[in-house]
Amino acid sequence: MSSIPTAPAPSEVYSLPQEHVDFRDAVRRLARERIAPRAGEIDRTGEYPWDVRELLGSHDVLALPFDEEYGGTGTGTLMLQMVVEEIAKACASSALILMVHELGTLPIQLFGTEAQKQRWLPRCATGEWSPAFALSEPDAGSDPAGMRTTAVRAGDEWVLNGQKNWITNAGVADFYVVFAKTDREAARMSAFVVESDREGLDPGQMERKLGIKGSTTGSPSFVDVRIPHENMIGEEGRGLSLALATLERTRLGAAAQAVGIAQGAIDYAVQYARERIAFGKPIIEMQGIQFKLADMETRTAAARELLYRACAMADRDEPGLAKYTSMAKLFASDTAMAVTIEAIQVLGGYGYVNEYPVERMMRDAKITQIYEGTNEIQRVVIARSLK
Repeated sequence: MSSIPTAPAPSEVYSLPQEHVDFRDAVRRLARERIAPRAGEIDRTGEYPWDVRELLGSHDVLALPFDEEYGGTGTGTLMLQMVVEEIAKACASSALILMVHELGTLPIQLFGTEAQKQRWLPRCATGEWSPAFALSEPDAGSDPAGMRTTAVRAGDEWVLNGQKNWITNAGVADFYVVFAKTDREAARMSAFVVESDREGLDPGQMERKLGIKGSTTGSPSFVDVRIPHENMIGEEGRGLSLALATLERTRLGAAAQAVGIAQGAIDYAVQYARERIAFGKPIIEMQGIQFKLADMETRTAAARELLYRACAMADRDEPGLAKYTSMAKLFASDTAMAVTIEAIQVLGGYGYVNEYPVERMMRDAKITQIYEGTNEIQRVVIARSLK
């Protein structure tokens, strides 16, 4: 019998320098004391939390995605996603502010010119500006090849026409990274920075969603929007590879958000189980509840380990990154959904009403299985790596 080939093992250790631990703990306190008390209201009103964004900017949280030379912390992916996790424990909508900060600027960081980086990144690092990532369309979600948005060269400018869909930060963003077909015959697309005040750009109607209600989601349209050639990111016709390289890393944000939601639900369920008396004793002393909590905690801890491993691989630019980021996103998001459902069960009827946060956490958890590439797509990526 021939030997079975095995994939090279990633490095075994991720490290957490003390300064990272200290910063994480500071964000944990910030989230608990300043963001958690706002989470229920943000969900009920569905309004974008400008105060939370200002809070994150003033505490250097929005500088996490960037290198020091552009005003960032230069602390890497692991530190970034640890902080996403901490914020998501308190409020998933608020965590999205930081997540899209990475998503909307990473194309510029990875493929932009030095002039583009100097133009857009420093003002994002301070929190003054916020970006958006405009790839999906009504008929092109998981299949970007179905894109219909076009960009036509007109001298030193490009003219954009088309419709995007499911765009986080629509109506809030100061600029959009927009993907458009620049060669219809070869079905090749390119990426552009489109400032929000460009004539012909309409952020569109905002969606009414099941969860993450404090994050705007819209369908921006582009009608004869003219942008200078210097706003093109990377090479003409290489937009798809640019998008995939971005999502390969930013889906770790969805994984971190999912881990945070799951841990937040566990923490609340444990607290409730300690205080809820039934049959003369706290329900946490009942084996049926204990087993639920044990499984919830174990699965979330496993998701966190996979997430942190993938983040460390990203920081070291190790091979096999796509497989590990897909596994982290897949497992963490499925975990968040399962854990939040169980948290509701622990609370019983109280879990089903919005006076308690676990029903919000369950609604917020669902999107982590869908955006940044559906979990079905993640399984495709993982399976292809095994061939």
